[in-house]
Amino acid sequence: MVTHIITVLGYGANGDGVARLDDGRVVFVRSAARGDVLEVKLLEERSRSVKAEIVNILTPSPYRVESDCPYYPMCGGCDFRHITYEEELDAKLNRVNDALARIGKLSIRATELQCTGQTVGYRNKAVFHSDGSSQGFYQSRSHNIIPVKSCLLLKDDINNALKNPLPFGETMFLSGRNGLRLPIEEELDGLVFKISGFFQVNTSAALLLYRKAREYAALRKSDTLIDMYCGIGSLTLFAGQDAGEALGVEINRDAVKTAQENAGRNGMAHIDFLCADADEFDIEAYNPDCIIVDPPRRGLSSTVISNILAHSPKRIVYISCDPATLARDLRKLIPYALKDICVVDMFPRTANVECCCLLEK
Repeated sequence: MVTHIITVLGYGANGDGVARLDDGRVVFVRSAARGDVLEVKLLEERSRSVKAEIVNILTPSPYRVESDCPYYPMCGGCDFRHITYEEELDAKLNRVNDALARIGKLSIRATELQCTGQTVGYRNKAVFHSDGSSQGFYQSRSHNIIPVKSCLLLKDDINNALKNPLPFGETMFLSGRNGLRLPIEEELDGLVFKISGFFQVNTSAALLLYRKAREYAALRKSDTLIDMYCGIGSLTLFAGQDAGEALGVEINRDAVKTAQENAGRNGMAHIDFLCADADEFDIEAYNPDCIIVDPPRRGLSSTVISNILAHSPKRIVYISCDPATLARDLRKLIPYALKDICVVDMFPRTANVECCCLLEK
């Protein structure tokens, strides 16, 4: 077996360790830590990059720790259980700043990273699979089931439910302030939401994100807010409580119905919701002072960006779950300048990261 000796320099977007071979190719290694000196074997070779796996850890990184999960890294749900949490946060901040510089060509850097400090028991949602004899998570990059009795990321009531046999196929668990059910309820700073569609899987971290978005929006009673890709309207209501008028825009009709119910139950008659495709929504008709966008991972379409620029609101608050598409879109949103950016650790022990940005002219 041919092996190579590498020194890990940092982390890729999916949490893999990054190093270079002697021939200059970038090598990605699962479960590697910055500073590791490793003996690796090559798995998938391309002209400019290689995937490899660890054969021996010759010199362990000072940031390396023993994993506290018996299923790691087989199940694929976590990416960073082999390093300290401080190193994980540093890796996430570096990932965002690398995207801002390399893709966005921006000079501003993120320095604020907010986290709850809770790295276990935070997930309010999980999907399990059963083949009749085993139940658990799919193994990383496959449909092989890894039998799991409990998961460190999940809330206790979900783990307790795993003590019982699951039906064949896929089972989703949702946990809210009213227990395990579909839909659930959650409370954020006194506002109560029914959750029947997409909602952040980490309620405590979602509150940090929503507070930052509300701060950036800086709305007054004379202002109008548009919240695009609003889902069930939780952020529309949270930030829009300061506005004179607010409108949430969402393509999913069921989510819009839930959002309207949430506005009613929280007594916010000045906030409405519209079922519409973001690409076809007429921003000009509402003349907003502030637009909040929280698009899917693929980011904003060129049509949405053009429509925003054509209307030219005072402020844009951009929430993103992908630093690469965020940086790409920020570069396109000239003449707006990125005034501030906050990184929120919504998904501890995974490589995923959330950003909240303030753009002004």
